[in-house]
Parts: sequence; C-alpha cells; structure tokens
Amino acid sequence: MRVVVTGGTGFVGAHLARKLATRGDKVTCLDVVRSSPLLDGMDEVRIVRCDIAAWSETFHALKAAQPEIVFHSAGILSAFAEERPQAAYQVNATGTYNVLEAAVLLEIPQVVFTSTIATYGPDVGTVVDENSLQRPTTMYGVTKTFGELLGSYYLRRFGVDFRGIRLASVIGPGRGPGGASAYSSLIVSEPARGRPFTVPTNEGTTMPLLYVKDAVSALIQIAEADGSALRRRVYGVTGFSPNARVLRDAVLEVVPDAHIDFQPDPAIVTIADGWPDRLDDSEAAQDWGWQPAYDLESAVEDFVAELRAHPDWP
Repeated sequence: MRVVVTGGTGFVGAHLARKLATRGDKVTCLDVVRSSPLLDGMDEVRIVRCDIAAWSETFHALKAAQPEIVFHSAGILSAFAEERPQAAYQVNATGTYNVLEAAVLLEIPQVVFTSTIATYGPDVGTVVDENSLQRPTTMYGVTKTFGELLGSYYLRRFGVDFRGIRLASVIGPGRGPGGASAYSSLIVSEPARGRPFTVPTNEGTTMPLLYVKDAVSALIQIAEADGSALRRRVYGVTGFSPNARVLRDAVLEVVPDAHIDFQPDPAIVTIADGWPDRLDDSEAAQDWGWQPAYDLESAVEDFVAELRAHPDWP
C-alpha cells in the first residue's frame, strides 16, 4: 500500500514509518527535516522535504506520492507551541487544512490524524473520555482540537474518510525535548545513557502515558478498522497513568544506578497539571478491539533495550 506520513522524521512519525515499511508498505515521509536516526538504514522509506504549512509544497508532494492513506502526524508540540504560537498555528492548523484539501482534490481515500490529550484543557476532571468537554488553553491543544473538527467537517462535506487518535502522552526512544510531557521520556533515556536527569514537575504530577509502539499500533488499527463499527471518528487511547515518582521508581528497577531528582519548572507544571490524570479508552476497545501491549514496567524495559540496541538514536 502507498502511504504518506507527514512529520515522518519526527518522533511518532518515524516510528510509524518504520513499522509500515517493515510490513511492506511503500512509505513516503514528508517533513521539513530530511533525516532521522530512527530511519537510518531504511532505504525503502522515501523522505521528501515538505513544509506542511505551505499549500503548494503539500499539494505537489502528495500528488507525486499518490498515497492511499495519509497519516497526518506533523505538528509543533506543546512547549514549543507556546514559545512560537504563530508558527504552531501555521503548521498545526493550516497544515491540517492543506492535507485535507489536497485529499479532496487528489481523491486520497483516507486521512488518519494524530491528536492528543492536550485537547481537553484544565479543569475537566481526573478522568476523561471522548465525551468530555474540550476547552484547551494552549496553542497546541487549540490547534489539535481544530484539526479534529476540521477533519470531521471534511468527512461530512466531502466524504474524506477521516479518522483520528487522541493519544495519551507518548513515551519511547527518539523523543527529545520540546513538549511539556517530554520529561516522561527523558526520565528513561537520560539515565539509560548514564546521565543524571532532573524532572521539571512535581513528584505527584500524573498523566496518561502510552508507549510509542502502542501509539503506532493504534494509528494503524484505526486506519484498518471497519468503518461501519466506528461510533465516532476520533478515539482516545492510553496505556498507563503513573505519577512522576512512580515513573522514576520504574526506571530505577531497570537502571539501578540512575540519578533522578525533582526541580519543578512552573511553566511545565502549569501545562502538565492541567492535563487529566487518566483517559478512559473503553470505546476504542469496544469498537475496534484496542488494547495496549505494554504496561509501565514492560514499556520501560523495552525503551531501555531499544536505546542500548541503537546507541545512535536520540
């Protein structure tokens, strides 16, 4: 199958491209960055430089690739989006419009959108599901909510088979700094490389997490799900919900000599503590059989093993 992954050299996008190429799909990655250590040695993955916020570049790149599915994962994450809100709007909102409009003009059958728990915003309660009110207060959350709504409009108005996954905060090898939840990956990757790490949140900060291999599986599964079984077009998925102290303890089980301390950053705490503690993904389980393969312990173990097997990964 011919597949395009926007943001394909980014964290989730590159892992998704690896999985799709490994199973035999013809994968084209669109990104402003033309390389990723996660894709080194994967000559079967084609990387095309494309600014998703630029209509002409997006249209012509998609026209050349002739995809049957676009996995739209390009985006500027939470903390960077707050530092550069104008750029975040262009990439996250205008970029999504460009992909959907190109899908109509080029008759691309399906667009799968990578969304986020950041669409909920603060004060939604400790547990959220697909019916919880979305009132985001960050540019990242606002633009991702816009993407969900715009995709649903293109489904109704133009018949684009739009589907989306509202991911819990994704952890795994290859995730660098940039999002308010990046600490949940760096708390594993830094000690695994023998470096100390200071967690920029409170010990009790809790949020839903999802291992990157499960995130990739969820995106592929929603793409392949029977459309008649879907009660909605955007589903939330999660893996586990430890607080930062429990996450640290899980790392210490695998990396006993890890040096991890806490020094809350008010800006990070404000964003992270505004997210829900837990995501109820029972509708995804009921409608298309979603079930994560990794719990906290197995995710940390696999995370460390992958870093040791791929020392060049970020």
